[in-house]
Amino acid sequence: MNSKNEICIGVAGAGRAAELHLNALQRYTGVPVCYKHIIARRFEQVNAMKERYGFQNASLNFEDLINDPEIDVIDICTPPYVHEEMIIRALKAGKHVICEKPLSGYFGMAGDEEPIGLKVSKVKMYEELLNALDKLKAVVDESDCMFMYAENFVYAPSVNKAAEIIQQKKSKILYAKGEESLKGSSSPVAGEWSKTGGGTFIRTGAHPLTAVLWLKHIEGEARGEKITIKSVFADMGQITPGLSEYDHRHIAARPNDVEDCATVIITFSDDSRATVIATDTLLGGSRNYVELYCNDAVINCKLTMSDMMETYFLDEDRLENVYISEMLPSKLGWNKTFLEDEIIRGYTDEMRDFMESIYFNRKPKSDFNLAYDTIKVIYAAYKSAELGIAVTP
Repeated sequence: MNSKNEICIGVAGAGRAAELHLNALQRYTGVPVCYKHIIARRFEQVNAMKERYGFQNASLNFEDLINDPEIDVIDICTPPYVHEEMIIRALKAGKHVICEKPLSGYFGMAGDEEPIGLKVSKVKMYEELLNALDKLKAVVDESDCMFMYAENFVYAPSVNKAAEIIQQKKSKILYAKGEESLKGSSSPVAGEWSKTGGGTFIRTGAHPLTAVLWLKHIEGEARGEKITIKSVFADMGQITPGLSEYDHRHIAARPNDVEDCATVIITFSDDSRATVIATDTLLGGSRNYVELYCNDAVINCKLTMSDMMETYFLDEDRLENVYISEMLPSKLGWNKTFLEDEIIRGYTDEMRDFMESIYFNRKPKSDFNLAYDTIKVIYAAYKSAELGIAVTP
């Protein structure tokens, strides 16, 4: 057990990811947590989060988290192009690390023609990413601190129940399908490869992809089999730039050099398959699910668009502060209401696992290996889409 009475947390970033993590932490009180310091790029943003969640300090400098001897863990909720640097600096400073997805990516190098998503070969991106991952892995392996990969799908109650069934029945997943789709991102940099490392597949498809990889790992352990990835085949592109401004009015996606639709087929070493879908063309909220077709069962896991509650409104009077659904532009008419969102989508159990892993010095469920495998498959998919062939990651 940790010798301290509480875990001091520092947070880098003050956007939606930080909000989800902190909301989840506030729902869980099993391990005492001290909200020590939050940093972001803008004072108005970081000060608002400081007041909302009760942080002791707020600033604009990542060094403040590194240099604070009381901070035990740094939660990295920034855009992905700074993940690698922050991870390395935090671990070398003796801090545990929580990192929001994706682990890393390719964000450009000196001499690259811009925009890099259109001008730089995905083959080059894939090779450079592997080199960077090897260096990052060396730092993680050498550190005495924990790396925790913030992939909420792995902690979602429905996905965890699927894992329990597979463990108990020793079921064989013959085919898996997963999707996260919505109408586009609210982030102003979502359309820029240099900031996000890709488009809708790395931004949203990473979630169901990681869940499928994790569930196949659970299956392998239950059956005493080693299951690896044989090949990745992808089709990706841009649809929304061809729309007129009028036809584009309900869709937020504005891709510059990234994809807004992706379909990826993974073949595993046991010849089972998985299809992962991600698009920025879905209206009506966000769709998140994982479906498993097994030798002895069918398991459908829903994270959103659930049927626990429905609402019907003729107007939006006095509903300004009522959360109905993510990415929903209007609350009028019939809607499927999100209930206990942090729990259903896994954020509460995710942060519980991370805090307990630090406090009791045990391995987290979602670790560096899972983060590594996920980003490797994502970039193998980008390589495949460019070459038009299946590739071996």
